[in-house]
Amino acid sequence: MYIEKQDKEVAEAIAGEAERQAEGLELIPSENYVSKAVLEALGSVLTNKYSEGYPGARYYGGQLYTDVVENIARDRAKQLFNCSFANVQPLSGAPANVAMYFALLQPGDTVLGMDLSHGGHLTHGHPVTYLTKIFNFVRYKMKDANTGEIDYDEMLEVAKREKPKIVLAGYSAYSRELDYEKFVAIAREVGALAVMDIAHIAGLIAGKAAKNPFDYGFDLMTTTTHKTLRGPRGGMILTRESEEIAKKIDKSIFPGFQGGPHMHQIAGKAVAFGEALHPSFQTYAAQILKNAKAMEKVFREANIRMLGGGTSNHLILADVFGSLGVTGKEAETVLDEVGITLNKNAIADDTRKPMDPSGIRFGTPAITTRKFGEKECTRVAELMIETLKNKDDAAVKGRIREEIRSLALAFPIPESFV
Repeated sequence: MYIEKQDKEVAEAIAGEAERQAEGLELIPSENYVSKAVLEALGSVLTNKYSEGYPGARYYGGQLYTDVVENIARDRAKQLFNCSFANVQPLSGAPANVAMYFALLQPGDTVLGMDLSHGGHLTHGHPVTYLTKIFNFVRYKMKDANTGEIDYDEMLEVAKREKPKIVLAGYSAYSRELDYEKFVAIAREVGALAVMDIAHIAGLIAGKAAKNPFDYGFDLMTTTTHKTLRGPRGGMILTRESEEIAKKIDKSIFPGFQGGPHMHQIAGKAVAFGEALHPSFQTYAAQILKNAKAMEKVFREANIRMLGGGTSNHLILADVFGSLGVTGKEAETVLDEVGITLNKNAIADDTRKPMDPSGIRFGTPAITTRKFGEKECTRVAELMIETLKNKDDAAVKGRIREEIRSLALAFPIPESFV
């Protein structure tokens, strides 16, 4: 590799990260592995090319092959999600959401989104974001954190009172399926657009393991292209059928918000979408859910409280402080020591601080990519709990670290998915 000869320091860091990934288990629900084909696209000569605009309407010349690549990505995205329009240029999920807001709203307009403390996302209106200085965000919550049920009656009351222009579904730490029909009904009741941020479950939808919000009348969907979709880090905005809305989205992305798209990234998206269209991807998506259920069973038998009462998707949010007396930060640190990577996470109405919360969030997309089944996921969950119960016992942690390393090496990261 050229980098090894040219820049030893960076090469060593990359090699170290490769070893960490190979010998440990990735349970962060928003992370996954990409194929060698996607990596090759990301490292291709397309990174050299500026391509402001869209296929057939670029600002610079020399776009013969960039147009081909972007059209492939758009066509495959539309096929995967059963929609009429796809913008594949957003650089990530947060920029996709920001561009969507600016396309559809005027300053001061209202958005109704999920409260961050109940599973929502920063870009859905948390006060720390700059978006809240421009738009008015109001929130809905779960009726019961132990079942995950959304309080749709209160949500309708808020919508009637606040008159949002967008009713926004989607989440980053919510383990159940939403009632899409109710979201659309509420949006129609107040004359709002129904938008779904599918970043976490895009792969489950593409793999037909989760319902497609477009089938229930949602107008738009925003998403990342990594996580369960198993593509490069990036974003995308999908429009079900309105050409008028799709044109507003395109103008908001370019020239409104971004400059030249990252064509190497779009090539990686195209490759990943092609992989997701392969029949094997549906098997993968279904196994993600089975594996999450296997881990849920272990945590339930250990009497560890799970927000939402368990999981219907790819992730689990567990209250380790309330159940084991271990803070989320402590749990993240000690599990990292044994080779299990996940993240600390606030739980609903958490009394602890965000950087040292009560919960942990973990999921199965990445280990399912490594061909883990229910048996292996059951064992991982058992080792997680044993580690947390013995967080100060170096001998126990050392034994568990060796078992995790052996398990990881027995299920290497695949180079190809098709």
